[in-house]
Amino acid sequence: MKFESARFPEMTIPQRASKAPDTGLYAAALVFSAIFWLLLWYLDTGQSMIAIWERSETFAHDYLIVPISAWLIWRRRDALAALDLRPNFLVLPLLMLAGFGWLLGQLTGTGVVQQYCLVIMIPLLVWAILGNQVIRALAFPLFFLLFAVPFGEFLLPPLMEYTADFTVFALKLTGIPVYREGLFFTLPSGSWSVAEACSGLRYLIASLTVGLLYAYLTYRSFARRAIFVAAALIVPIVANWLRAYMIVMIGHLSNMKYAVGLDHLIYGWIFFGVVMAILFSIGSVWREDHVSDQSAPGALAVTPRTQTSLTAMMAATIASAAIVAAWPLAASRLDDAGPYALPALRAPPQVRGWQPVAGPLTTWRPHFLNPGARINQVYADGARRVGLYIGYYRNQRQGAELVTSSNALVNSQDRAWGNIGATRHILVINNEKISSIETKLRYQSAQLLVWHWYWVGGQYTVNPYWAKLLQAKSKLLRRGDDGAVVILYTELGIDGTDGKAAAGRLQDFANAILPAVTKSLQNAR
Repeated sequence: MKFESARFPEMTIPQRASKAPDTGLYAAALVFSAIFWLLLWYLDTGQSMIAIWERSETFAHDYLIVPISAWLIWRRRDALAALDLRPNFLVLPLLMLAGFGWLLGQLTGTGVVQQYCLVIMIPLLVWAILGNQVIRALAFPLFFLLFAVPFGEFLLPPLMEYTADFTVFALKLTGIPVYREGLFFTLPSGSWSVAEACSGLRYLIASLTVGLLYAYLTYRSFARRAIFVAAALIVPIVANWLRAYMIVMIGHLSNMKYAVGLDHLIYGWIFFGVVMAILFSIGSVWREDHVSDQSAPGALAVTPRTQTSLTAMMAATIASAAIVAAWPLAASRLDDAGPYALPALRAPPQVRGWQPVAGPLTTWRPHFLNPGARINQVYADGARRVGLYIGYYRNQRQGAELVTSSNALVNSQDRAWGNIGATRHILVINNEKISSIETKLRYQSAQLLVWHWYWVGGQYTVNPYWAKLLQAKSKLLRRGDDGAVVILYTELGIDGTDGKAAAGRLQDFANAILPAVTKSLQNAR
């Protein structure tokens, strides 16, 4: 009997499969780390944005921008998983440019520039670390973050002017007599003025923000998106004009019983809400959100994900982090906080018949906050009287800056004095042309003619942006940030009819006093 050894099937011990690193998780970790690093270095800038959100109702909606952006990114997570991740080192110069812009904003105390540069660095970081496909896929959610920056207050004056123009035009068209002085106008039933709340800026910003988001989510073609966004810009402006006109009409027809108090604001928001509801109802007729994103014109063609070098992404992250940190470090070296002595500013003495006299010219005072030194002196030449105001700033900081929206000839909350118009005026002093802003101010029983301009870095200018650039240049050259506002003012008649005589007084006074003023400013510097 023959026995054969039993043969068993060969058994193989299963080996643990080597698991490749999850590139997507590593990439997300790198991006989040870079953004956290960015916010850590620019914490003060981020806090300044939040502070404006808290104190201004115009920008209260900005609290929602970051959550909305995050939600828009999250809803594209499946598409992101298939994208090819390739760091783009060519973006680093753009990141440096944004950082330099932040530095200029820091040196000049221009918060909105700092805030925009901070926010724009977020998509630039994503672009540098993850590459072109990702930034194309997330372009709208990332750049939508720019709406978190409280911006647009520079539009207040023109919007207020246009609102007054339309309201007066519509009232005259209705057959109601109206007398206008700047933003103030009088009807037989009472007086009105266009305040900041009447500008429609709040409506415009809210409409544009919501309109862009709606167009992105609802439409796929560029043409429909562009048309709806244009409508979201135009409709609130025109609606605000109609709102202002109807409020004045309600007050006029009710003999100033209605639409002059709290109901004024309530009516405005109800009217705006109705107009926006109509706009979005009409826009929904042509909606395309049932169409796939991939069928939209210009949709991203996704290629199969290839093996991405984690080393390259890490190198892009480290390079970006170094660029991000460089600018606050540079600012700490250039932005020397002192201590500095207060500027010694002296009022010019008697010159060419103009001599200083005691007492104020009027009750008006320029609304320039916290200068380091100030002159407010009245000069007389016989019966002619002119006022000189100089506000001198050194070691500028928030709340004590020369060029800022808080500084103005008249405080927007001032119930006594009002600005009734401003134009550019050219002074000729010793054959040298100096630009100034000529403004008329009104009071119940008086009017003033005012000329003013800035002095920064030894130069005179009326352009606030150029003044900021001169300030940045001076600080980059380690020459400090000294600057001043120079204001000349004189009385007009009650009806403002002696404008030529008032302008002649200011011109004669400027001819006599300006060389001494320039010397005083140079000595203080």
